[in-house]
Amino acid sequence: MTNVTIIGTGFAALTTARSLRRRNGDVTIRMISPRDQLHYLPSSIWLPADLRSGEDLKIPLAGFFAEHDIEYVRASVTGLGEDGCTVLTDDGDYRADQLVIASGARFIKKLPGIEHALVPCEGIAVGEEIARRLQAMDGGTIAVGFASNPKEQGAVRGGPMFEFLFIIDTLLRKQKRRDKFRLVFFNPSERPGQRLGDKAVDGLLREMERRDIETRLGHKMVRFEKDQVVTEGGAFPADLILFMPGLTGPAWLEETDLPLSPGGMIAADEMCRVKDRKNLWVVGDAGSFPGPEWMPKQAHQADLQGMAAAENIALALKGAPPRRAFKPELICIVDTLDAGMLVFRNLKHNILLPKSRVFHWLKRYFERHYLKAFRGAATRR
Repeated sequence: MTNVTIIGTGFAALTTARSLRRRNGDVTIRMISPRDQLHYLPSSIWLPADLRSGEDLKIPLAGFFAEHDIEYVRASVTGLGEDGCTVLTDDGDYRADQLVIASGARFIKKLPGIEHALVPCEGIAVGEEIARRLQAMDGGTIAVGFASNPKEQGAVRGGPMFEFLFIIDTLLRKQKRRDKFRLVFFNPSERPGQRLGDKAVDGLLREMERRDIETRLGHKMVRFEKDQVVTEGGAFPADLILFMPGLTGPAWLEETDLPLSPGGMIAADEMCRVKDRKNLWVVGDAGSFPGPEWMPKQAHQADLQGMAAAENIALALKGAPPRRAFKPELICIVDTLDAGMLVFRNLKHNILLPKSRVFHWLKRYFERHYLKAFRGAATRR
């Protein structure tokens, strides 16, 4: 029986698997990942405010695997075989007829002293650590910033850092201790968040000014120290540093002959095919795709790529050429704990809807709606 192997258990991987199963009930689907849970990191922004616990965001996938007849292999990928469709892991080798790489990316941790910073999107445990440290602080300076991959500007996680910044500010005000803290936002760009559009950037900077959040913008990062952030524009003290580095591809890619972009991601076309590879696909953070400069890689965009890849794989299994290009689309709600700002962007429109309590609740509704498929699968086993 034809086998489709998917590397990963994140947004892109799960959407690809689910979409493919809907289109083809006969194909064997295998998923390889060291984790048989979905960690819903978009909601880790609420961990410091106790709006969510770490366990709330860990969704077991055993029910999903059973419902969609998916073989799960608990293993870490170490490379690919010479044929390009054999996955090498620390638990053996696995041959596939069609292979989808949806393994996500890794953070670029070359900045000196980065061990002094917490990287929120590294995992749920980091969000929990932010909550612990914040609770233990009697006052001081909290520095929040992010950077991109200079060779792949789309490989960045800016949205969550704006959210952590505003949510911490809102939380401290609710706790009536904001006056004991200094909040500083730093970024190498003079206009951070540019992928969201000019109006959104203006809105974010105005919101920082309204909340008395200091900004250090337009200066390249130099290093972190235990108690300060150092940029080419000078240094400032910091008792807690939250920083999101840029992203690059998984380390094991360097051991393969896959075509890579200058930023270290797998070079792919608009169909999610790896360039010059017939039966190899990539979706989500691990790929470098053609598209507008504002196009994201993760979450909603990864889902759209997963759906396109699944349709094209289904066609390939029938001997037909791929025809489904993924749709470039950005949907972002920048949450502030009690409200949110919505940004929508596609090839025709760039829409900003100003801050409203409605968008905070819309973000919570989307979380429940998105996770229902996975939580429901567990109860339907």
